[in-house]
Amino acid sequence: MTQATTPPFQPQAFAAAEGLERQRAWVDVDPGAITANARSLRRCLAPTTNLMAVVKADGYGHGAVPIAKAAQTGGASCFGVATLAEGLELRQAGIQAPILVLGNLTTAEELRSCLAWELMPTISGMREALLCQNLASDSGRGFALQLKLDTGMARLGADWQDGPRLVAAIRDLDAVDLAGVYSHLACADAAPQADDGLTAQQQDRFDSVLQALEQQSLAPGCRHLANSAGALRSPQLHYDMVRVGLALYGHSPAAHLQGVTPLQSAMRLLARVSLIRVVPAGVGVSYGHSFRTKRPSRLAVLGIGYADGVPRQLSNQMEVLFNGQRLPQVGAITMDQLVIDATDCSSLELGSVVTLLGQNGDDEITPGHWSERCQTIPWEILCGFKHRLPRLHAVDESPRPH
Repeated sequence: MTQATTPPFQPQAFAAAEGLERQRAWVDVDPGAITANARSLRRCLAPTTNLMAVVKADGYGHGAVPIAKAAQTGGASCFGVATLAEGLELRQAGIQAPILVLGNLTTAEELRSCLAWELMPTISGMREALLCQNLASDSGRGFALQLKLDTGMARLGADWQDGPRLVAAIRDLDAVDLAGVYSHLACADAAPQADDGLTAQQQDRFDSVLQALEQQSLAPGCRHLANSAGALRSPQLHYDMVRVGLALYGHSPAAHLQGVTPLQSAMRLLARVSLIRVVPAGVGVSYGHSFRTKRPSRLAVLGIGYADGVPRQLSNQMEVLFNGQRLPQVGAITMDQLVIDATDCSSLELGSVVTLLGQNGDDEITPGHWSERCQTIPWEILCGFKHRLPRLHAVDESPRPH
């Protein structure tokens, strides 16, 4: 007698089947905005400069696969991920474009998977290059990889001064294809007068390596240096490709770079009112009573909290949007819920949907608004939304009306 097996429980699939995706809180992602942003960014580039869409960290919390497809529609020709698993997710979804793994892969097992799935690993020295050579020789297949140089980030990458020697050594490997040489800017989002010349220094170091390679008739493959900030900052930083993350999702990496090219936010964070209470003046709200009502108040509870990625540091510092009106959040943000003051918004009712991030009417709350109050960066805000929040993607790729 065979024992029946129960398939693993999948919360999001269950929610979709039951029509529950929008009952509590969710992330609304607009693929049309991603496509429009990719097209806008492409217009900043020379025809010979490629656009890499960086879709690591689950597409900055937007959903890597639908974002990659939307970016490809907008002109992205390749993708950047941080981990092997992220690259495999794209391949298993049928995406055939080149994929660069930006993180460091150090084991034969990881690199063997890259070879099997045609992912390009980043290497920082000859150890990984020789591993790739051995794996490729055993398989009878060529292995494309890219060399990273450290020009001033002090993170991944070989010493930039060792670049010409490494390129020459890699070019001598018969089963390995050096598909690119790149580096990463540390302060490109700072205003030019505020980065102490580091961006210019990094570019000079990168250029000196490229010049040495040219003198030795060594081909570097695809040359790339710029992230979103570098791509928006100067065409001099574009080379053969730019790697765009934050700007692809509709946000400028720095205030002084806003308006370089039109960008549309692709994400809205939405939650539904689960309870409305009317309380007198002087009532303490939530843990610690950090907020007390100063008048008879109409309080609305939202089923979203710090376990979903709303930072607890925003307690008593954030607002939400409803029908274009800003409503303050009050009291401590808790694990699963937060409270807003709807005293001045009689139209807000049980079941109403409010916008925590994104556009509502003519107003918008951005990740930058949150990050400034939390003393962090917009990247961390976008990547912080947990997977118990369903990601709902529009079926078509036309931008949302604003």
